[in-house]
Amino acid sequence: MRIAQIAPLHEAVPPKLYGGTERVVSFLTEELVAMGHDVTLFASGDSVTSARLNACWPRALRLDPAIRDPIAPHMLMMEQVARAAPDFDVLHFHMDYWPFTYFSRQPVPFVTTMHGRLDLMELQPVFDTFPKVPLVSISNNQRGPLPQANFLATVLHGLPEKLLTPQDGTRDYLAFLGRICPEKGVDKAIRMARAKGIPLKIAAKIDRVDAEYFEREIKPMLGEGVELIGEINDSQKPAFLSGAKALLMPIDWPEPFGLVMIEAMACGTPVVAFRRGSVPEVLEDGLTGFIVENEQEGAAALDRIDTLSNDRVRQRFEERFTARRMAEDYLRVFDQIIATGNSAPA
Repeated sequence: MRIAQIAPLHEAVPPKLYGGTERVVSFLTEELVAMGHDVTLFASGDSVTSARLNACWPRALRLDPAIRDPIAPHMLMMEQVARAAPDFDVLHFHMDYWPFTYFSRQPVPFVTTMHGRLDLMELQPVFDTFPKVPLVSISNNQRGPLPQANFLATVLHGLPEKLLTPQDGTRDYLAFLGRICPEKGVDKAIRMARAKGIPLKIAAKIDRVDAEYFEREIKPMLGEGVELIGEINDSQKPAFLSGAKALLMPIDWPEPFGLVMIEAMACGTPVVAFRRGSVPEVLEDGLTGFIVENEQEGAAALDRIDTLSNDRVRQRFEERFTARRMAEDYLRVFDQIIATGNSAPA
């Protein structure tokens, strides 16, 4: 099958450090190539892939200080995809609603995976206007705010089976991995760890928009067993996650998926997460972690964390969250839209 994968330009594919969407696009692209498909990746020029790379901008926008209008490079990419569209059997976008207008009016089947939160008021008229655009959700919970949208399937994320693996050593701290912002709940993670007297290591990105929040709310909480490591890459994650008794994910927003949960599971590390968004679809309470309602329940769950089997956590990752399973799920979606013409105009 001739497949186009179209990724955002904010990060390289895969990203050098933080970046969930681009990381998943990379995993999917590489797996489709390994399965024998003819894949072209539309992404930034500093992306690394075994697919054919169509470099739509020289480097990731987040790493280019000269960029002041990030919309312009994405507009250019949409035009490049449009001109190349007849060369493909299917176009797979990871660009939110960007492709809806033009690509609903051309004959090549396309589908868009929605990677972000969909409970924003301003999205409603967009999806009212394009009720037939074929979509994929990354959790069933994610699609709840848009019952009018044409979701063909939910495809849970997956990782390459050997990318992150359990490492030998003592598990003697708690981990937080991701981004420092109010909705990710790093302040709650700190309080949960301190309530149990367990060290906490924070491997996290701080966006410019969250810098003031970090300085005001989080920086004063550091020290006394709480260590900020900063952003880490995939090569650093196995040691970081394998050294942890648990990953803490006390989120306060409707998480569409939460890639860090399966990254932890790949390392045999259970997760203690708030019952928000996709969490109940990813975690199995009492098996791969504990699903809790608040900080107090989260701290109490840490008393039981040693009852969970690290080997069983890894096994459930292999059974549910590999990149091969994800690719097979997407191929079924591609076959469906090619056969049924789900890219028909709204």
